[in-house]
Amino acid sequence: MRPKQWFKNVFVLAPIVFAKNLFHAEVLLRALAAFVVFSFLAGAIYTLNDVVDVEADRNHPTKCKRPIAAGVVSERQATGFGVLLVLLSLSGAFALGVGVGVAALAYLLNNVAYTFRIKHVPYVDVASIATGFVLRVVAGCYAVSTEGNPVRPSFYLIACTALLAMFMGFGKRRHELKVHASKARAALDDYDPKTLDRLLVALAVLCVASYVAYTLDPATVAFFHTSYLWATTPFVVVGIGMFLTIARDESRLDSPTDEILKNVPFMLTLVLYAITVIAIVYKLRPAV
Repeated sequence: MRPKQWFKNVFVLAPIVFAKNLFHAEVLLRALAAFVVFSFLAGAIYTLNDVVDVEADRNHPTKCKRPIAAGVVSERQATGFGVLLVLLSLSGAFALGVGVGVAALAYLLNNVAYTFRIKHVPYVDVASIATGFVLRVVAGCYAVSTEGNPVRPSFYLIACTALLAMFMGFGKRRHELKVHASKARAALDDYDPKTLDRLLVALAVLCVASYVAYTLDPATVAFFHTSYLWATTPFVVVGIGMFLTIARDESRLDSPTDEILKNVPFMLTLVLYAITVIAIVYKLRPAV
């Protein structure tokens, strides 16, 4: 079920911060419930994906240690367990609301398409992964919506999420291309290193630019009653720079997305960013 990968589902929680509902107990519980739903749904997808890829995993230097590939868990057991997780996750999602349920179902279908076809198509595979992150954010928006305060994903929230997800996805592909060559995944054979390098630089710039545009947008300033949100930009720049450095480091065997979870400076930057955003959004109310 890859519990360490559930960290990616923090995107489900992003709307509660930027919708100013973080300290609303009932809404917070709904957001956390959505996080759990998507974590178990992701676990189901990882499980079923390992069933589909079992033969390829057995020939991989590290993936051969996964439970199904190693024979610790049978394919039949894994399939039954994965289906059960899907049913439980979707039931929980629709219990939180139709919007959350539809987003979760779309997330599942996107991942099924990725598993059987899209992951073999270069560049499109990363776009599919980015779509999954966007759907997490959309689900989070509907999860924290209340009758008196409906929350809908803004253009900037969708744009920042998609750009950041593609940046991280292509960074992972660039690392795999350098460290594992074509052994990591079939689509790598059709990736071009120079194109990836250009994409990473372009996406890094676009990520920062879209975030700055969001913080300076008059609607953002009016909603938060503060013009200081732009002050969180240095954390974004540092975090993106760290990820780019890790992705280009050929001495690291772990993928960049796994490596950042063990990287103390990166995690510290992330924590400081979160604290600063919360302090500005919920504490500071300067006249604008």
